[in-house]
Formats: sequence, C-alpha cells, structure tokens
Amino acid sequence: MTLAIFDLDNTLLNGDSDHAWGEFLVEEGMVDAEEYKRANDRFYEEYLNGELDVFHYQRFVLAPLTRHSMDELESWREAFMAKKVQPMMQDKAAKLLADHREQGHTLMIITATNRFITEPIAELLGVDHLIATEPELVNGKFTGEVAGTPSFQEGKVVRLNDWLAAHNESLDGAWFYSDSHNDLPLLKQVANAVAVDPDPTLEKTAIANGWQVMSLRG
Repeated sequence: MTLAIFDLDNTLLNGDSDHAWGEFLVEEGMVDAEEYKRANDRFYEEYLNGELDVFHYQRFVLAPLTRHSMDELESWREAFMAKKVQPMMQDKAAKLLADHREQGHTLMIITATNRFITEPIAELLGVDHLIATEPELVNGKFTGEVAGTPSFQEGKVVRLNDWLAAHNESLDGAWFYSDSHNDLPLLKQVANAVAVDPDPTLEKTAIANGWQVMSLRG
C-alpha cells in the first residue's frame, strides 16, 4: 500500500471548514453572534500563528453540539455542506485525488477538524480513510470533550502511526499534501512532502528542503 495523505482545510478545500462551521452557526443564529464570532476568529488566528491550544479550541467548537439532538445537528450539517463546503470544492483537488487513485494509491485525509464536520466532506471527495479529531460521544450525545489524541501537529503523527500499526502498513513511499506549518511534524515523516498553497513558514521550509510546492487554486 502506498498512502497518499491529504490535509483538508486550505489544502483540498479552498477555505477552512472548521472556521466556516463557526461562521455558519453565527449566520444561522444558533450561537451568540458577537461573542462566538470574536472567539472563532481569535482561535483561527492562533492556529495560523502556530499558537493554538487544541483542547481549548475543541471544547469551544464542540460545545454547541452538546446542546442539541443528533437529528438537529445532522440537519444543520446538511445545510452547512451546501452553503459553506460546496463553494470551497476545487477542481484541481478532485483531479489530484483522481491521479493518485489511478496510480493505485490508498487515499487518506488527516485533519485537526473534528469528525462530525469532516466525515461528510471526505465522503463527498471520495476518500475512504479519514483521521480526524474525535468528539467524545456518550449514549449518542456529544459531551464537548475530545476522545483520544487530537490529530493536530505532532498528534497527526501519533494518530497516523496508530492507524498504520492497526492496518499492518508503513509510510514507505507515502505522499502528504498540506498548506500549513502546523503539519511540519508529519511532512518530515514522508518520502514525498508537498506544500500546497503554503503559508509563508511552510513555503520557506519546503524550498529549503527541496519539497514540491504547488497550487490547487483557480
């Protein structure tokens, strides 16, 4: 098995699904607009700057999920997919996925964004394997806590290694595509690291290491 691994937000998607979910909740009046938007934007800046406390952020993101039934949440998510995610889809990303499929590679998305948000996006992209931050569920209800290790920064390496061990696979010849310096721990683990529309820190590191730099925009 040769793995072709993809970050999701600002890599396969032209935008950040986690931040967009917060915007969606604000726009639909499901949270206190001013307070939630301020916090959502602050967390996003911390993420971009590599300063995010992932557990603090995940509790913020997951809190609204604890106050509603799964039926309500799934209805919201369906509307979110149509309103926010569909406009982020990129033709070049679909072609890149198709190219790896044709080579017989096993496709995987690995993302810090939680599974509730990202599972239908992975399905839409036709990617069977998803490693995402796991929201804790008890008796079919979200608790607002994270189950296990969040797949963020070094946590992506931990979660991927767990997956590899469970499937008796390795990273031999693997590809990893990402836009963010937050993914440097995993980018350094693969044979084929690719910076996609990278942030300035990742772009500088990619050039220094001789990694491919590409764009899926436009």
